[in-house]
Amino acid sequence: MGKVRIDLRVNGSAKTVDTYPMARLLDVLREQIGLTGTKEGCGEGECGACSVLVNGELVNSCLVPVLQVAGCEILTVEGLAENGQLHPMQQAFAETGGAQCGICTPGMILAACVLLKRFPCPTDRQIRDGLAGNLCRCTGYQKIFDAVREAGRAMAGT
Repeated sequence: MGKVRIDLRVNGSAKTVDTYPMARLLDVLREQIGLTGTKEGCGEGECGACSVLVNGELVNSCLVPVLQVAGCEILTVEGLAENGQLHPMQQAFAETGGAQCGICTPGMILAACVLLKRFPCPTDRQIRDGLAGNLCRCTGYQKIFDAVREAGRAMAGT
């Protein structure tokens, strides 16, 4: 099968790509749209580094054929910042040292944002469960937990 034209909404903007329908969303975001914040870790849906939101749901973009998300709203880590200001979660990761090498960070941040929508003041267990699909080899997770807690406080205004 040849290339097809696919319409997407990425970070609030309409995008049209000419690509193979079974191309991975990860590759389309990085190579055709130029959003390199989304990272490839394992390429098998095990590490969460490539996590993005599709219509508000956290997905591993390395497993999603781009045709499957035609017409969907896609949010990448780049789309969290507004008017040049980091999202509170991005800011918290930077301030607490939750971001180390950077491979897991974009997916971890998006997973943490989804978590805080469900649990604005999460327990350690809720953080552990909410981030279970995202692996980090650098931080030992404590600084990531600290970042989630700090962002939760910032977003709640406390």
